[in-house]
This record gives sequence, structure tokens and C-alpha cells, in this order.
Amino acid sequence: MVANFGFSIEKLQYMKIGLLSDTHSYLDDKVFKYFEHVDEIWHAGDIGSLEVAVELEAFKPFRAVYGNIDGGELKNRYPEDQSFILEGVSVWMTHIGGYPPRYNPRTLNRIKKLNPKLFICGHSHILKIMPDPNRPGSLCINPGAAGRYGFHHEKTIVRFELKNARIENLEVVKLGKRAKI
Repeated sequence: MVANFGFSIEKLQYMKIGLLSDTHSYLDDKVFKYFEHVDEIWHAGDIGSLEVAVELEAFKPFRAVYGNIDGGELKNRYPEDQSFILEGVSVWMTHIGGYPPRYNPRTLNRIKKLNPKLFICGHSHILKIMPDPNRPGSLCINPGAAGRYGFHHEKTIVRFELKNARIENLEVVKLGKRAKI
């Protein structure tokens, strides 16, 4: 027999997200280990090849935007922008965005219109996680670059949870030094 003490127990809902960008046709095998327990994988552009996207899609539910190096196949498959709400967190993801408060003009216009709690971009190959000082409670994430091409020295990805309209348990994962090509 179960006693009812006048309150309800809510099941906490959350999503574990694996975020990467700028793979440039290269997918480090370690991504699968570090994203083993995520619910979705998000790619912030410059995927590089359809093979990388298909491999990630086969592994976990996958959301992506195309980047400036992505060709027709990827542009036909993924949009330039993804805007959605998940676990109470409004998200906008695009490839080229800039950083708060110095967004590029396109990004600034979209942020004013959408007012996302979480803004995600790639492109720079520079890992940055920072709040937007002009939009309290919002966060900008660039996961750096997970591929071998570019000027970055370390391959990085990011994991976090969306839970009860909050971004929690944010973690940067270093995959190792970028191989000289």
C-alpha cells in the first residue's frame, strides 16, 4: 500500500547533450566513447563529409547545421540554423556567430529576434563558453574543433545536460593534440 501525503513526485526530465564542431571530414574514435551516454549529438557545422554525419546519425539522435566548408550534400541535409526548445531551454545553433557582446550583424539580429537561452556556434576553432553580459541567464558555447584541420592545437568537444530549463553539468573534453597534417 502506498501512502499519499498530499504531494506529487515529479520525474526529473533531462537530456544529455554531446556537442562538437569543425570535424572537417575527420571523426576521432574517442567521440564515441565520450558520447556513449548522451541522448543527442549536436554538430555546429563544418562537418566536412556526409560520411561523418551518417556515422554520428547511426550512433545517436543527431542535430546539425552546415558550415562554410560544407558542400551541397550537407547543405541539402542540414539547415544553416537550428532553433528549438528542449527541456525548457531555448536553443539557437549556427556555424558562424561570433561571441558576446561582439556578434556578427546576422547573429546579433537573430539573437534579438529569438533571444535563446543557449547560443551555439563553431567556425573559430576556439573553445569558448561564456555568458552574454547583455542577456542575463544566457550562455554562448563554441565547442572548439574536433577535427584535424585548422590552427587549433587541442581537439575538444563539450558535454552538458538540459534539465528543468537549465544548462547543467557542463564539461569540456580534450581529445588530444591535433595531428600535424
